[in-house]
Amino acid sequence: MNRIFLLGDSTCADKSEDKRPETGWGMVLQRLVKKPWQVVNLAENGRSTKSFLEEGLFDRCLGQLSEGDWVFIQFGHNDSKDDEQRHTDPWTTYQGNLILMTDTVLEREAHPVLLTPICRRRFDEQGNLVQTHGDYPKAMISLAKSRNYPVLDMTEKTYQLLAYLGPKESKKLFLHLEKQEHPNYPDGAADDTHLNEWGANVVANLTLAQLRDLYSQVPFL
Repeated sequence: MNRIFLLGDSTCADKSEDKRPETGWGMVLQRLVKKPWQVVNLAENGRSTKSFLEEGLFDRCLGQLSEGDWVFIQFGHNDSKDDEQRHTDPWTTYQGNLILMTDTVLEREAHPVLLTPICRRRFDEQGNLVQTHGDYPKAMISLAKSRNYPVLDMTEKTYQLLAYLGPKESKKLFLHLEKQEHPNYPDGAADDTHLNEWGANVVANLTLAQLRDLYSQVPFL
């Protein structure tokens, strides 16, 4: 059985019942791909390329990886954090970690795909969407072009979507709840990073649409 591995952070990761309706986009991918392909979501909350490697999470992928599998690699939200456990420089250590993961997957005769991080919902006072990921998306795209890695620019695609929707309608994709609207969040929620189920569906479908544009044929679509 061929598998699709997801490596990333909380925007992709599985969520426990006490965190719902927060939904990682990886949670909905299984129902969007052909059988018998299996999605293995190894994304974890709060991880950067550095912590994902150092905590042995990438090794978990390698322990299951077979020839012909696909591996989606999406990081950037947490690589900019200041703490030593997660921080990377976009043009040096971030790129180096991506090279390590991508080349190792290629050595196993599997198919790596890099994905830039999805956009946060942050608008300025004039209603313009603000880009919050610094140079990390640019660094990933530059690396992919220089080494001929496949890459999906999900930062740009989700930026376009949120900018089109605007400050009000874009809330419908994220974890925004009124007080007492959901038992898991009695005080409500205003989270502009993490998706709800609808948002996860939208991002997962956007991801697969980008994949179709990149490849003439994708075996699980």
